[in-house]
Amino acid sequence: MAGRRGFGSIRRLPSKRYQVRYAAPDGVQHTAPMTFDARADAESWLADRRREIADGTWQVAANEREQATKMVTFGNYAETWLAGRTLQPRTREHYRKLLDNQILPTFTKMPVRVIDPPVVRRWYNALPDDRPTLRAHAYSLFRAVLVDAVYDGMLAVNPCHIRGAGNAKKVHKTRPATLAELETIVAAMPVRYRPMVLLAAWCALRFGELTELRRKDVDLKHGVIRVRRGVVRVGGDFVIGTPKTRSSIRDVSIPPHLIPTLRAHLETLAWDKEALLFAAADGDSMAPSTLYKVFYPARIKAGRPDLRFHDLRHTGAVLAASTGATLAELMGRLGHSTPGAALRYQHAAEGRDAIIAQKLSALVETR
Repeated sequence: MAGRRGFGSIRRLPSKRYQVRYAAPDGVQHTAPMTFDARADAESWLADRRREIADGTWQVAANEREQATKMVTFGNYAETWLAGRTLQPRTREHYRKLLDNQILPTFTKMPVRVIDPPVVRRWYNALPDDRPTLRAHAYSLFRAVLVDAVYDGMLAVNPCHIRGAGNAKKVHKTRPATLAELETIVAAMPVRYRPMVLLAAWCALRFGELTELRRKDVDLKHGVIRVRRGVVRVGGDFVIGTPKTRSSIRDVSIPPHLIPTLRAHLETLAWDKEALLFAAADGDSMAPSTLYKVFYPARIKAGRPDLRFHDLRHTGAVLAASTGATLAELMGRLGHSTPGAALRYQHAAEGRDAIIAQKLSALVETR
């Protein structure tokens, strides 16, 4: 039997004692740390809490906070955690899917305080082992949520400590396109898509950055592309926002040999400064599938059916590295915020090691 008096609630337990709950200024539904023999005592205790909240003297007692903490399920905590994060739309969608499909089916009703290493291990071992990236992402997200649960006093220690579980072996080994392959691909593309392929390779731009480029972002006089926005597809809708990371907001110098091609392409566009460089037939943002219809046949002609469009960005990084660009310079050009991210794209370009050896010998010859 439960009753409400406008503030909080009083419930009679099977033991015939009374339990009190109320919503406090900290946003938590609190339960009194004790039960009461008489309803009048429960009402008096609840009235005291209401008066404290009204006059600003309310403070949750340590044992009451502990009691409230025990009531928090992982499902409720994870929802609050996700809602409080500032995330890119695509990242939020990715986290949402991981929670709904991989994590919450097991943990939604489980109190956070009872999640321990054996429970985590059983859950992780039940994830599909034929999808290593999915397993790694799910584990990493679960661990990140529980890191904050430790900070919030829900757990003494994080129970997620399976060695290597957050890392996945790279399934697709990227092999950058050679200049000859790139030339074949560009020639096989429809004319209006050729500048897109060239910018992906020579300027190492992401698909979402390319498809949000507008006339105003291209400065042929100074040979610069200004990357200020990106577009992603979330739930079937196009969402325009800032690029992937803060470091992705950058100016990218255009190799001079691309200028004539870009100038000719700009002449085919409307003179509106907001005109998209690469748009769908209706003038709206281009979906990846629109490009793939022409890119896939072109890569087959180049003998590279394995080459993804994003691999052209990798190609651009390798081409930049072959010029002797430093890691910091590559980070700036690629829009990466950490050396580790840039290093994933930094391969030894063919013939580069021989040039280094020649320069080493030159040090001796000049003595």
